[in-house]
Amino acid sequence: MRRRGAVQRKVPCLFVTEVKEEPSAKRQRQPFKVLATETLNEKALEADIYNAIPTEKVDGTCCYVTTYKGRPYLWARLDRRPNKQAEKRFKQFLYSLEDCKEFIWNFEEDFKPVPDTWIPAKEVEFSNGNPLPDENGHMPGWVPVEKNSKQYCWHSSVVNYEAEIALVLKHHADPGLLEISPVPLSELLEQTLELIGTNINANPYGLGSRKQPVHLLVPHGAFEIKNPPTLNQNDILSWFEGCSEGKVEGIVWHCRDGCLIKLHRHHLGLCWPLAETYLNSQPVVVSFNRNDYECDFGPKSLFHHFSNLDGQRFDRLKDIKFDG
Repeated sequence: MRRRGAVQRKVPCLFVTEVKEEPSAKRQRQPFKVLATETLNEKALEADIYNAIPTEKVDGTCCYVTTYKGRPYLWARLDRRPNKQAEKRFKQFLYSLEDCKEFIWNFEEDFKPVPDTWIPAKEVEFSNGNPLPDENGHMPGWVPVEKNSKQYCWHSSVVNYEAEIALVLKHHADPGLLEISPVPLSELLEQTLELIGTNINANPYGLGSRKQPVHLLVPHGAFEIKNPPTLNQNDILSWFEGCSEGKVEGIVWHCRDGCLIKLHRHHLGLCWPLAETYLNSQPVVVSFNRNDYECDFGPKSLFHHFSNLDGQRFDRLKDIKFDG
């Protein structure tokens, strides 16, 4: 049986949602919107949402750190999906208003191949030794990011397996200041993180450039919201639209029982990305003493560039530039 990776379950919305068709968007990939009602989700109430910790929802691609070949490795998100024929059968089954759990999958023939190194996420259920797809017909999972990977080149740019470190964006000890620094992969074991940067999700934070791309890892839950709105839709709308701290993709509440609850700007009919975001407008300092590491960083690597910026402070995260 395959080993299993970090929990990457579908995170429920803070409010009960409803689907609304977009007549003007019939030719678009998704001709409907999922919008929040004013009713709090029962799952949020059960998880004691009123005592949860609100954090910024960072817009990137999800990653995971766990062991591979006996060492800490960065893993990229890869969902195993059905092939066209199986997906068509599955959708027809759903349109008949049947419960997706009653659908019978052929595990040998229905799914697109994945690398032998692929592992399912921890919340994936199994039947007769086979991972079961979720309500969308997908199996969430992970693949290790190999050194110099072409498919996952932006993932591999933020890790150095020789030094066993990753480039991480987090809060500095000084309030109101961010920090970019190398963090031992061993300290990130069994954590999920978000990869952000120039070539991820159309670069909503304006990092780097095509000539000098910049990518960083952000641990999930790293940026706690200091002055969150009350759990009232009007207050949340006002917070998103009226204050600098509200210039974020969304909010993720971390509940005491480990449950996560989210709210995206799109759930409230608000736009994202924004020209200016809260994250990219904060000051940041680089802390990277290359003398702490015995290995040589390649001259084109992010590790080389950031080590040259050791001790430098920038007024805004998006102002970071490398010389040359």
